[in-house]
Amino acid sequence: MTLQFASDFLLWCALLNYAVLFAWFVAFRLAHAWMRRLHGLWFHMSPECFDGIHYAGMAAYKVGILLFNLVPYVALQILGHHVG
Repeated sequence: MTLQFASDFLLWCALLNYAVLFAWFVAFRLAHAWMRRLHGLWFHMSPECFDGIHYAGMAAYKVGILLFNLVPYVALQILGHHVG
């Protein structure tokens, strides 16, 4: 696996993960009541708890993207400039 391939792979992973995060945010904003009713069939929680869980989940997902996609991508870019 070349440095360029690994770098491109991580960039595409980051872009796709941000697309998932954006879709999650849009669905949460536009279909909030429907999502709450759907999850309310399985879990009994207050609206504040429901919102907090989604907010924390989105934050954790964003941190995961940064740690597992963007930081390695930047490291490979730095390494590529020093090697090449």
